[in-house]
Parts: sequence; structure tokens; C-alpha cells
Amino acid sequence: MNGAGVPLYQAKAEFFRMLGHPVRIRVLELLQDGPLPVRSLLSAIEVEPSALSQQLAILRRSGIVTATRSGSTVVYELAGGDVAELLRAARRVLTDVLTGRHALLAELRKAEAGAVRTAGGAAKADSVGAVS
Repeated sequence: MNGAGVPLYQAKAEFFRMLGHPVRIRVLELLQDGPLPVRSLLSAIEVEPSALSQQLAILRRSGIVTATRSGSTVVYELAGGDVAELLRAARRVLTDVLTGRHALLAELRKAEAGAVRTAGGAAKADSVGAVS
């Protein structure tokens, strides 16, 4: 267990649940290139300001992003470089998973095409036999 008395696997699950929202993932992707003001995030994500504010608050509370205010502008940035590495790792895993699915789909289509040809050949043989 960690210092808070929560098993590590549970803390990891809660961390991944925190990441489990499309707007939060998009915010993190955008912040990989550097700090951005809220207005830039809003124009890039195209969600209601209140929805973005809610998601930014969750990311801020989790400690994964930080916010600084300069006058009326609030600028967000990733709290550390490990977040960007996590997103890169997620892309690699997703690419591998989707590549595997694509290969399986191609194999299934090939098998299905063979089955249709075989069934078509059997149907022709049956009709030829019926004519004789």
C-alpha cells in the first residue's frame, strides 16, 4: 500500500478514471506543445466554456496540470513531462491494438471470401447435377 493507505492498483485505477474523458485527453494533447490560455483551449476543443472549466478543474485537482493567472488570462500547462510520455505510450498501444484488429479483420474477410467462393462452387455443382 502507498502512504495514503490505498493499494497502488487502486490509485492507478483512479488515475486512469480521471483520464477517462475525451475533453480531458484533448486538453492534455494540446498542452503537450506548451502552455495555452483557456481561450486557445476553447477554440481548439469547441465545447461550452462551462464544460471546459469543469474538466480543467478536474485536471488541476489531480495535479496533472497547473494554472497561472496573468491579468484576466488563465494559462494552463502540463505539470510534468511524464504526462506527455504517457500520452505517447497510449498512442503506441492504441496503434498496436488497432493494427492487430485490422490484421484480424483482413484475415476474416479473406476467409469469408473463400467460404463464399466455396459455397458458390457447391451451388453450381448442385445445379449442374440437377440439370443432368
